[in-house]
Order: sequence, then C-alpha cells, then structure tokens
Amino acid sequence: MRAVKSKDTGPEMVVRRLLHAHGFRYRLHQRTLPGSPDLVFPGMRKVVFVNGCFWHGHDCVRGSRMPKAHARYWQTKIERNRRRDEKVRGQLQDQGWQVLVVWECEIANPNLLERLAKFLQTNKTPANRHSGR
Repeated sequence: MRAVKSKDTGPEMVVRRLLHAHGFRYRLHQRTLPGSPDLVFPGMRKVVFVNGCFWHGHDCVRGSRMPKAHARYWQTKIERNRRRDEKVRGQLQDQGWQVLVVWECEIANPNLLERLAKFLQTNKTPANRHSGR
C-alpha cells in the first residue's frame, strides 16, 4: 500500500484540469482544514474531495468489490475510512464549508463539468448534508 497515492491521483488530476480549463481557480490540499480537501475554493467556502471508489467504500461496482484475501482487514479499513469521511464532512460543514464528493467512477461521466460548475456557482447550502454517497 506504500505505492498508493493520496495526492495528485489520476482522478484528481482529471478534475483539476477540467476545472482549471474552465476558469476555476483553487487551492490544493489545505492542511488547515479537516481532511485536507483535494480542492479548496476559499472565497466561496467550498471544497471538493475526489475519492477512489474502493478506498472510500462507494456503492458502485468497483467500490463494492471486496478482496478475498484478508477480507476482514479490508472491511475494517474501508469502514474506518467511511466513518472518517463522514466525520470530516460534518466538521467542514459545521465550520461553514460546502462539500462535494466526486467519485472515481464519475470521472468519465460527460456531465461531470456541469455538476462541478453547478456546485461552485450556487451559494445555497445543499439540501442533503452528506451528499456524495
């Protein structure tokens, strides 16, 4: 697992390039914020996490696949990641930040830019506090 990156992953780079090409400017991995969000838009008080489906336990095909070897270890680890993600989203929202989670499986979706732009251009708090799951 040492080779698994937490920053500058393939899906994260796709989202960064897409947003930058469309005029959105952001900060990266702000360690002063809970969870060190992948993309931070300080003026808008919005953050974007780009999560790998397997590592964060997404309910898609890739995220629900569980390794057969050491299954108990992986179940525990992924469940711990899910709880941590939930806690971090809550902390950010309690501090007045709006949070969007982009899943690895959504990267190929042609509507991704539209979803990101809609999130970044709205000033309303999302109705679903823990959206992205």
